[in-house]
Amino acid sequence: MEIHVYDTYVKARDNHVMHFDVFIASKDGEQAIQYAKQWLASIGENDAVVSSKECRFCHTQQAQAEVIETIKRQGYFIYKMEGCPA
Repeated sequence: MEIHVYDTYVKARDNHVMHFDVFIASKDGEQAIQYAKQWLASIGENDAVVSSKECRFCHTQQAQAEVIETIKRQGYFIYKMEGCPA
């Protein structure tokens, strides 16, 4: 399965920057933004600003089984990088 990767940088409540990728099945920037907001709300960052400025299409790649299963179950997968909670 090919997935589309949206590179995302968001400022947290305490002003540190969280860097994560949103993996989704369709190339849809608005959907990626909505999923980013949904995930941020789930970690208590409801007020984080996410727009096409913070969440941008990066590339398309083949997905691993774990990613595919998560996308099938919830619509997206978050790949956490710098500044994200464990």
